[in-house]
Amino acid sequence: MTSTASPRNRALRWAKRLLAAVIVLLALPYFIVPLYRFIDPPSTLMLTRWLLGKRVERTVMPLARIAPILPRTVIASEDGRFCFHHGFDLAELRASIEAADDVSEARGGSTITQQVAKNLFLWQGRSFIRKALEFPLAVWIDLVLPKRRIMEIYLNIAEWGPNGEFGVEAGARHAFNKSASQLSAGEAALLTVMLPNPKRRSAKAPKAGVRRVAAIVERRAARPSQIDACLRGP
Repeated sequence: MTSTASPRNRALRWAKRLLAAVIVLLALPYFIVPLYRFIDPPSTLMLTRWLLGKRVERTVMPLARIAPILPRTVIASEDGRFCFHHGFDLAELRASIEAADDVSEARGGSTITQQVAKNLFLWQGRSFIRKALEFPLAVWIDLVLPKRRIMEIYLNIAEWGPNGEFGVEAGARHAFNKSASQLSAGEAALLTVMLPNPKRRSAKAPKAGVRRVAAIVERRAARPSQIDACLRGP
């Protein structure tokens, strides 16, 4: 009996250890997020590129030094209800699912806060598992960090160029050879339209389709809104 019970007990112990490790890994981001009030974090994609020896260019820019039109344009393009939801937007998610021909094609609907959660702690690509992890993380980030800080982190970890340019300062210098503090409304719109895929879309040499969408986004960002109050510093 002892010889058959011993392997079973060892297997149970390993299973418990594995479960404990998984729980710690899942819980760790919730303990780390409050530190990001004061610490400028890298994204998982940046860390991956560093580990692989690939180029990573980033200069962290405080929101106060970024041209005010840029966060307004990003909100107008990426997440119009950013100032009002609590990490995720059910109405936008429902619309994106209904617009898809198949559930597997449902994409979009991700708020800026969800994108922050994904970029900081999860992986790229489409996955229902990732989405399931992303939702509670986004709610926690929205609860713990002010909207202004969430936007500041997002602008400094998003991929803004085709060759390891992370953060809007690196993106602005790559595309326009100027600082993010000097961006015009048109330049902000071109950069924002790049965000979903900076390897296929270019703000430096935009194609007609990119220019057309950027013009629409620029008009949206020019409308009066409550965005400025939402992002105002203390």
